[in-house]
Amino acid sequence: MHRLLTGPLSVDPVTVAIAGLPPALHNTKLVQFSDFHYDGLRLSDDLLTQAIAASNALEPDLILLTGDYVTDEPEPIHDLVRHLKQLRSRLGILAVLGNHDLHEDHSQAEVTAALTSIGTQVLWNQVAYPLGSDLAFVGLADFWSGEFAPTPVLSDLDPALPRIVLSHNPDTAQILQKWRVDLQLSGHTHGGQVVIPGFGTISKLYEDVFYSIPKTIRSAIPSMRKHCHRVVQHWEWASGLHQVGDNLLYVNRGLGTYLPGRLFCPPEVTAITLVCQDA
Repeated sequence: MHRLLTGPLSVDPVTVAIAGLPPALHNTKLVQFSDFHYDGLRLSDDLLTQAIAASNALEPDLILLTGDYVTDEPEPIHDLVRHLKQLRSRLGILAVLGNHDLHEDHSQAEVTAALTSIGTQVLWNQVAYPLGSDLAFVGLADFWSGEFAPTPVLSDLDPALPRIVLSHNPDTAQILQKWRVDLQLSGHTHGGQVVIPGFGTISKLYEDVFYSIPKTIRSAIPSMRKHCHRVVQHWEWASGLHQVGDNLLYVNRGLGTYLPGRLFCPPEVTAITLVCQDA
């Protein structure tokens, strides 16, 4: 995607206080990437190189990838991982898959194998402990995969154990309120791509207007609404940090860009610092 349609890269700092986080993990540095859509159209090698350099400059303890590495065919994943191999972190990379990584019957296996080949651990309704047993990282299957299954994973964790959940689609935050989630990391929305300052994403604005129209009238309106709803139900969570019940959700705006481009919604690398709540 041309830089004029994408805009400059933004490195967004976020500090998250976690109850029960061990003092040894105070000031742990995480970096989140999401929604590459690496297919020769939606993400330039120049922007990807900038994003990798920005991450390496942060010297993170752990890198987290929250899905949509490709768009349709899975084959571009092999070129993408040659770039991602340049990422540096103290304890490696964790990843989950997004809906686009499941587009073809063979996509999941091919994308997973390519990421695994560079040392990335891909989680599919699984738990990992890269920072030690006092902080769990839960990676969930994509919400639309038919295999999204948080219950057996989260219900098996000690309620006193802090945990970070990787889940591509932020709509899952509604369901995940049943469990303790100190921080959910998602992507999927691209931040809405077009944002009106002071009002929010164009998709959220459209739906607010749409639902203010009587149902008998809106049934006859051409359905941009359906397109918006195919992305997410909760456009109010399109980007940034949100409180969802007792849980915290962060939605990364992604690196890839669809037409018509981005407006006041730059591509993002998220720099997350974990701190002890009582510090």
